[in-house]
Order: sequence, then C-alpha cells, then structure tokens
Amino acid sequence: MKEEKNVEEEKYNPFEHRVVEKPNSDLRSTANIIKASLGSGLLAGPLAFSNSGWGVGIVGTIIIGLICGHCIHILVKTSRGCCIAEKKPSLGYAETCKAAFKNGPKCVRSFANAASIFAEFSLLSTYVGVCCIYTVLISDSVKQLVDRYFASVILPVEYYCLILLVPLCILCQIKYLKWLAIFSLLANVLLVATYAVCLYYIFGDTLTFSDKSVAGNPARYPAFISTVIFAMEGIGVVMPVENAMKKPKHFLGCPSVLLVAMSVIVFLYSTLGLFGYFRYGDVLRGSITLNLPIDDWPAVCAKIFIALSIFLTYPLQFYVVIDIFTKYTEPHIQDRYKVITQVAARIIGVCGCVAIGIALPLLEQIINIVGAFFYSTLGLIIPAIIESVFRWQDLGRYNWVLWKNIVIVLFGLAALLSGCTVTIMDIIEILNSKTE
Repeated sequence: MKEEKNVEEEKYNPFEHRVVEKPNSDLRSTANIIKASLGSGLLAGPLAFSNSGWGVGIVGTIIIGLICGHCIHILVKTSRGCCIAEKKPSLGYAETCKAAFKNGPKCVRSFANAASIFAEFSLLSTYVGVCCIYTVLISDSVKQLVDRYFASVILPVEYYCLILLVPLCILCQIKYLKWLAIFSLLANVLLVATYAVCLYYIFGDTLTFSDKSVAGNPARYPAFISTVIFAMEGIGVVMPVENAMKKPKHFLGCPSVLLVAMSVIVFLYSTLGLFGYFRYGDVLRGSITLNLPIDDWPAVCAKIFIALSIFLTYPLQFYVVIDIFTKYTEPHIQDRYKVITQVAARIIGVCGCVAIGIALPLLEQIINIVGAFFYSTLGLIIPAIIESVFRWQDLGRYNWVLWKNIVIVLFGLAALLSGCTVTIMDIIEILNSKTE
C-alpha cells in the first residue's frame, strides 16, 4: 500500500500543477490565518475565563489550541492526499470532503456528494454567523463612542448596523486574497495595539487574585469551550489560503505557517483571557474593550482600533461566503454578466448578514452559538471524519488514527450539544428578563 502511494506521488505532484493568479507569500498567509481566527474571539477571552476559572482556562485554552491546530493539520494533509488521488492541483474544503469519501471504503463512496453538500452548508452557515458577529461588535464599539461624545445622538445598536452597510458593501468588493492580506496585516497591527491598551488598563492597578476562581462552575464550562473554539478556529479560510500560497509546502511542518499562526493565537488568547479575568472578574461583556473606561484617550483609541480591525477583517470572512456562491453560479453565467453578478451577489450577501445581526444583537450569545454548533462541526468533527475515511486502509498501528479521531469527534459533539444548550438557556433568560 505504501509503495503504491509513493509511486502515485511520483506521478503527480499537485504543487507543480497549481496556477495561482496572485500568489501569497508566507508572511501574508500567516497574517491571513491569524486574522481569520483572532478578532472578536480574542477580546472575548476574559469572558471565557470568567466562565471556566483561571486554572481551567489556561489548561483548557492550550488543549483546545492543540486540538484545533491538529484538525487544521489533518484537513490540509488529507486535502493534499486527495489532490494526488484525484490528480487535481488544489481542492477546497467541501471538495476535499467529497474526494475523501470518493476514495474511501466502498461502503461510503455513495455519500461523497452528501458529504460535500453538508460541508458547504456548514461553511456557509459558519461564516454568515461570523459576519453577523463582526457587524454587531463594530456597531457596539461605535455606539459607545457616539453615546459618550455626542450625547444628543442616542440611537439603538441596530441603527449603527444599518450605517455600516454601505462601507461594508464597498470593502467586500475586493476579490483576491493577496489584496485582502494587506488589510489583514493592518488589522493585525490594530489588534495588537488594542491588546496592548487592554494590558495597560489590566496592569494599571494592583490585580486581585484571592476572589478569582481557579475552577469555575462546571455548568459554565460549555460556554468557555464554545468561546475558545470560536476564537481558535479559522478553518474555512485555511484551504483558500493554502491553495493561494506561493510556497504551499511551507504551510505544514516545523517551522511552518500553521505552527507560527497557532502559537501566536494561543499566546495572545491565553494571556489576555487570564489577566482580563483577574482585572474585571465576572462583570465582563462579550468584548473586553466594552469594559474599558470611555473617558480615557487610550481606551477610546482601543475602541476605535478594534472597530477598524474587525471592519478590515470582515471581507476576509465574507470571502468564504462569496467563494461558495461563485463556485456554484459561475459556470451558469455568461461572461458579460459575471462582473455585475459578482457585485450584486456581494451587496446582497452583506445585506443579509447585517439583517441577521440586527435581528439578533446579543453578541456573547451569538459567539457561543457559532463556536458551539458551527465551528465544532466544521473545525473538529468533519476533519476527523474525513481523515479516518481517506486513511481507512492505513490507520496506523492498532488503528491509532481511528481511535484518535473518535476522541476528537466525541469532544466536538460534546462541545456542540452542551454549548448550544447553555447558550439557548442564556438567551431565554435574557429575553425573559427584558419582558419582565
């Protein structure tokens, strides 16, 4: 079996057949992976730690980071194996799922199309949810500033979502990842600046540890897991980024784009989550910037920075949504209508995401739902399943690959069910309190 695979690899090298219109460097690819994961998720870190306790939070963040990084690794590795089997230069997320089942055991080959459709639906749902979160987060930050400095202008957060509609529609007309990488680099700089300002306020006074829990209420652990998974995962952007790299071999390995990106993500998330919880305790909101004082200029800068950072990241998340639309519609559209169709689709897509954000402006709860349901499915369960299916004839000694992936799937299912249950109960409680 191994000899056959080696012969196949000699016959076809997908990297040699890739033709990328505007390839990305390693630096830009790393920036895209970091920015696809970090954003509103990073700033929700302290809230996650308040749900878990600081001891459980640190250990849990590292473990979840390792699991998420491993799932990205096996997704990319499986995709490359499928490229060789299918003799194709590159495959997207859903195409990898289809190819894995198509080249797996005979009993699952008939499910290849269903696997592709399910993966596509999961991708679409996940990144529509992320775009909704970004809309609400930007609007919340802008509203805080306007309410403070223009007291005569008091508008609900839904109005700010509508105001954002036009600039978001314009920004989302950018087509290529290479150009989006420039915005990702700038957004990363703004995010690091926000991180530094948060640390400035966190360490601006003596931290108290005695009243902070090492281990929180176990009933709140699912909310912690959901938030961390949301923060760690940028799984939908992984295949487009890897496929658009100038040197795709550098995505995996040691050192590699993936290793550097995940190390930065885990470090930033765990440190801000830990110290943010020590400073603000259990009164944290969905983003730590919403807890900062509104009268100090560094805090004002942080709120502006994070709003701009998330705004500049929006088209990177939306890229996944429009990529799915393009794949299914482009073959059926005449060349002369392709440009206008793309423009219209991007505008309609952004309007849809903003509309959902207006309908559900509960930032913390949306983050938990997207993390628990969508990212658990997309980032944990699906990669583990497709690796097992594709490697069915070579699962390692004692079938360790299968057993390892069963553990990942069970963890993903547990996070999905428990996280959704806790979040739905939170939403019901909030809605009930508003009606009383």
